[in-house]
Amino acid sequence: MTGSEDFVEIIRAAVEADPGNVGLRVDLVELLLQDRLDEAAAEIEQLSSIGANAATVLVLRARLAAARLRAGQVPDAAPPVSAEPSAPEPPAPPAGVPAAPPPPAGPPAPVASVRPATDPGDPLRVPVQAEPDEKPVWDVERPAVTLADVAGLEEVKAHINGSFLLPMRNPEMARMFGKAPRGSLLMYGPPGCGKTFIARAIAGELDANFVHATLADIVRPHFGETEQAIHSLFEAARAARPCVVFIDEFDAIGGRRSSGSSSAQSLRMFTSQLLEEFDGVDADNDGVYILAATNRPWDIDPALRRPGRVDRTVLVLPPDEPARRAIIEIALRDKPAASVDAGDLARRTTEFSGADIAYIVDQAVETAFTESVASGVPRMIGTADLERAAARIIPSTREWFEQIKPVLEYGVDDGTFGQLRTYLKRHRI
Repeated sequence: MTGSEDFVEIIRAAVEADPGNVGLRVDLVELLLQDRLDEAAAEIEQLSSIGANAATVLVLRARLAAARLRAGQVPDAAPPVSAEPSAPEPPAPPAGVPAAPPPPAGPPAPVASVRPATDPGDPLRVPVQAEPDEKPVWDVERPAVTLADVAGLEEVKAHINGSFLLPMRNPEMARMFGKAPRGSLLMYGPPGCGKTFIARAIAGELDANFVHATLADIVRPHFGETEQAIHSLFEAARAARPCVVFIDEFDAIGGRRSSGSSSAQSLRMFTSQLLEEFDGVDADNDGVYILAATNRPWDIDPALRRPGRVDRTVLVLPPDEPARRAIIEIALRDKPAASVDAGDLARRTTEFSGADIAYIVDQAVETAFTESVASGVPRMIGTADLERAAARIIPSTREWFEQIKPVLEYGVDDGTFGQLRTYLKRHRI
C-alpha cells in the first residue's frame, strides 16, 4: 500500500469517526478524484445526503465528470428526449362515423435553449440553461455556542456584557426606561481574531436566531440588486425575530460616501439603503440585533455610527495566552500529536491572531505528514514541529497595527478608539 493510499485510509477512518464532518468528506473526495472515481462518486452522494452546500456538491460532480472523460470512461447513454412530449393516440372512431378533422396547426411550443451535449469546445459537455433571477435566500440558524465557549478574551467579553448584552437581557427594565428591545454593535480589530465566532456566541447568549451576511452574499453585479439584497436580509431577520444579523466586512458595504473614489456612487446607494433599514419609516426592528464586523473602522460612513444606529463598539484584539492555548489544543484534536506543550507555544505567539495560530498547526501537520510519506513510516507531531512553523510565520496583526497608527495620530476620534489606545500603551506598540 503506497503512502497516498495510507493517507486516504487515514482520512476515511476520520470520516467514519465523524460522519457529519463536511470538511473531512470534501478532503476525502479530493483524494479519491485522483484515481478512484467510483469511490469518489459514492462519497459525493454522501455529501449531498448530509446536506452539504449545494454549490460544493455541484462543483465536485463536475470535476468527477471531467475526470471520467480524461480517463476515457464514457457514461451510460441517456435515452433520447424529444423536444415535445408525445400525445396519446386518439381512439379509433366507431365504424360508420367519420373521423374528426385534425386540429389547426399552431405555433410550435417553445423549447429551452440548450447547448448541444456534443459541443467539442466544452470540456464537460453538459447542457446549460439560463435560470431566472431569484431573490437571495438567507440561512437562519440557532447557534449553540455562548460567550462561555470563547476561551480567554475576558476584557472583550466583559465589555460586550456591559455595553450590549445587559440591556438586551433585561427587556422589562428596558421598557420601564423607554428602551426598545433592539441593539447594535460594531466589532473591529485585526483580521483573523474571532469576530465571527464571537457574533455567534452573542446570538447564543440572547437565545436568538442568527443570520450571517458576507460581502459576497450582499454585493451584486447589477444595478439595484445590492439594495434589494440588503432589504431582503433585514426582512428575513424580522421574520425570524428574535434574530441577530451579522454583517461581515461592514466597511465595504457602509463605506464613506464622500471618498471620491469611482465606487462612491455605489457606496452612497448601499449606505442609504442601510440607513433606511435601520430607522426608515417602515423599519420595524424590535427583536432584531445588528452586529457588524470590520478591519477598517475608519472607512465606515459617519452617518451609520450616529446614536441609534451602529453606535457601540468593541475591540477584538489578538487572542490572549489562554485563548491561544485553547486554539492550539482544538486544532490538534484528532491529529497524531504526542507530548505537545501547547502552553509553551502559546507563550511564544503573543502577537499572533487565531488564524495565524491555526496556520502554524497546519504547517506542523504538513511537515510531519510529508516526512512520514517520504520515509514510509508515520510519525507523530511534536512541539518542535510547531516551534519551527511559528518561527517561519510573521504575525498578520503587525500590518493592521501599522495601518491604524496614522488614523490614531491624524484622524478624528469619536471615542471609537479608546480601548485601542489603552491596549497600544499597555503593550508598547
